[in-house]
Amino acid sequence: MRKHEFLIRTYYEDSDAAGIVYYANYLKFFERGRTEWLRDLGFEQDTLMQDDGVMFLVRKAELEFLKPAYFNDKLIIETFVQSLRGASIIFEQQAQRVASQEYVCRGNIQVVCLSTRGRPRPFPPLMVERLTQYMEQEN
Repeated sequence: MRKHEFLIRTYYEDSDAAGIVYYANYLKFFERGRTEWLRDLGFEQDTLMQDDGVMFLVRKAELEFLKPAYFNDKLIIETFVQSLRGASIIFEQQAQRVASQEYVCRGNIQVVCLSTRGRPRPFPPLMVERLTQYMEQEN
């Protein structure tokens, strides 16, 4: 399975008073990872909305917190595509601390494709083509 990697650093604003990354911020980190993955495939979300009339919505998110991450940690956000269906895609995502190579959080995120009117619709054909090619390639 091919993975996409995106490096981030945790900031003071991401942590609580003890310097531990607040649990809800992993959803933001994973969102950034998916956005950068999409960008690397040649798609910008604002352009997809304007040109193709599509937007994306997280339908389901399951996270498992393995170890704490701390203020000023560097994390690699890994994104894998588990499955692609007509109007939905399931991602497996992980956050790994660079210094220790420990995984601190992992999750499964289901994202659906919607029309700008909020109705489910298939992914645009060019997107399906690139996603399929991406899924067939190895790292």
